Amino acid sequence: MKKRHSGIITLIIVAIIVIGGLIGFIHHRTAQQNKVVRLGLVGTDSQPVWNNVRKRLKRQGITIQYVTFNDYVQPDVALKEGKIDMHSCLTRYYFDSYNKKENAHLTSIGNTVISPLGVYSKKFQSIKDLPNGATIAIPNEPTTLGRGLNVLQSAGLIKVKKGSGIKPSLNDITDNPKNLKFKEVDPATAARALNSVDASIINGNYAEAANLNPKKDSIYLEPVNKQAKPYVNIIAVQEKNKNNKVYKKVVAAYQTEETKQAIEKTYKGSEVAAWPIFGKN
Repeated sequence: MKKRHSGIITLIIVAIIVIGGLIGFIHHRTAQQNKVVRLGLVGTDSQPVWNNVRKRLKRQGITIQYVTFNDYVQPDVALKEGKIDMHSCLTRYYFDSYNKKENAHLTSIGNTVISPLGVYSKKFQSIKDLPNGATIAIPNEPTTLGRGLNVLQSAGLIKVKKGSGIKPSLNDITDNPKNLKFKEVDPATAARALNSVDASIINGNYAEAANLNPKKDSIYLEPVNKQAKPYVNIIAVQEKNKNNKVYKKVVAAYQTEETKQAIEKTYKGSEVAAWPIFGKN
């Protein structure tokens, strides 16, 4: 009888050890799966869409933690220094410029949105209606100014010097048949300038802030084609983490039809899903 009791006790002890080990393994696996990803964003404009993505990632054991910045310089710096794991707030052109200049060893792992540049007017219904000598407000930030001139060229209003790329200046205008005049303004004030000019070139985010719907209110909208690829916003990480499985899951969760619908609902044309047009990265 004693031997029988001893055998039962031994079995109970073994079972406890096995169950304890199994619980420990499950806990370890759960801890491994519950990853926290520090995501850099500028302001809160993109959070409504990311909230949608974050909810879905939570079910996969991935927690997105927002780290918010007030300017477009700090996200790259923070990523380079490892203070964040990724950011999603910069255009490919701006990101590549910083990466090259600082030899930062950062890389893009996914396309997110593009914000088309629009031409708006309170006086005219079509860009073709702009009269000779019309004054156009144009953002004075060099990259956006160049982009604006290329938009006007695509509309057939002007021509810029061949080879001037994505950053032509006002001095690069080679043909201006309507003798258009340009008023350089801060990008943030381009919408307010509508009251004092014939037309204004306005960034998508500032158009949205001014309650302008790019699809309905613009008299001309930047063509979203291969020439616009430098202006696509991206998800970026340190180069050494480009194959990180968790980060790839974040990109995959973003680049879905559900996210595309959230972008359309949230921004109403001021931002457009980029990956269906330009590819996933």
